[in-house]
Amino acid sequence: MNKWLLRRLIHEGDDRTRIGTVGSATGVVVNVLLAVMKFVVGTLTGSVAVTADAVNNLSDAGGSVVSLVTMRMAQKPVDKDHPFGHGRLEYIGALGVGLLILLMGVELLRDAIGSIMNPALLKFGWVPFIILLVSVLMKGWLYRFYTTVGKMIDSQSLLAAGKDSLSDMLATSAVLISMLAGHIMGWSVDGWMGLIVALLIFKAGFDVCRETIDHLLGGVPDKELGRKIYDMVLAYDHILGVHDLMVHDYGPGRCIASLHAEVPMDGSLIELHEIIDRAEQEIAEKLNIIVCIHMDPITTDDPETECVREHLSTMLAEEGLMLHDLRRVPGVEQINLVFDVALPLEYGDTAALRQRICDAAKKLDPRHNCVIHFDIDYYHANG
Repeated sequence: MNKWLLRRLIHEGDDRTRIGTVGSATGVVVNVLLAVMKFVVGTLTGSVAVTADAVNNLSDAGGSVVSLVTMRMAQKPVDKDHPFGHGRLEYIGALGVGLLILLMGVELLRDAIGSIMNPALLKFGWVPFIILLVSVLMKGWLYRFYTTVGKMIDSQSLLAAGKDSLSDMLATSAVLISMLAGHIMGWSVDGWMGLIVALLIFKAGFDVCRETIDHLLGGVPDKELGRKIYDMVLAYDHILGVHDLMVHDYGPGRCIASLHAEVPMDGSLIELHEIIDRAEQEIAEKLNIIVCIHMDPITTDDPETECVREHLSTMLAEEGLMLHDLRRVPGVEQINLVFDVALPLEYGDTAALRQRICDAAKKLDPRHNCVIHFDIDYYHANG
């Protein structure tokens, strides 16, 4: 059903805004229909559980409206006050959905504690039971739908709405299990089931908020994206290595990247500039990222420098590390080796590493004096 509906609603050539609008609007329609159905059945049968679930569906519809509004607002063009656009509004929308999930967890936790303190069997009825079962199935489908569309267009707000639907499915499933346990076994487990589900919902809401806040604060970039950029740049002739990649996220589809590319010092400046231009254009077209590549000229025709570079690079590669920007500055009594070493963010003590590098350099020539700068390689990519 999911694939069938996606084929009917989303067509080839649809832009990101339309796909996101379809996803959010579908959530609004489904949640409103479920709310109306449950209000009617809850009123006719007097089922508090069904009526409460109807209210929850209305809040979910509100979350879908938040996703829809923020996604469309995020498409506003660049202006003088926002030179990088308004894409991060999508993250704010996702944060709003995350807060709704946490609020739902608080409400469920409060009800669960009250039920544990004053246990009572849930009133069983086949009509409300079937209605809640249909709701579980619909919420499960909506979770898959949101997740599929969210991944399709990299929408944090839709992915958050998907987790909201999953939380609702768990909460309603707990009500169903409690109804059956009370009807068949005479057990009052509603409070304990609600407590377990509340904790799961808290985790889902916390994960949504944490991931969204990471985006807003500039969290660790996507390593797979970094590897793609590295591989595309290294595929060009005369580019010997890449390092210092940084990606700035201004919202889905609004990333700006910069990196350094090592090129031969004796190469043609015009030819190298054309290569860099082609690399920037290819990345922009294939990955939808604005990228700026800085050329780092390195010596390739000095045997002594190449010997040092190869020796130290091999030694560092054994530890999964990378050397770049090596300069060899000869003196009368010592030879300065000036270079950078890219380290993963989680790397610990650098003092021992510095000593190992210096010892390795002195094995080649006792006059070597290492001047090392350690920088962070968020993608931990060895060029």
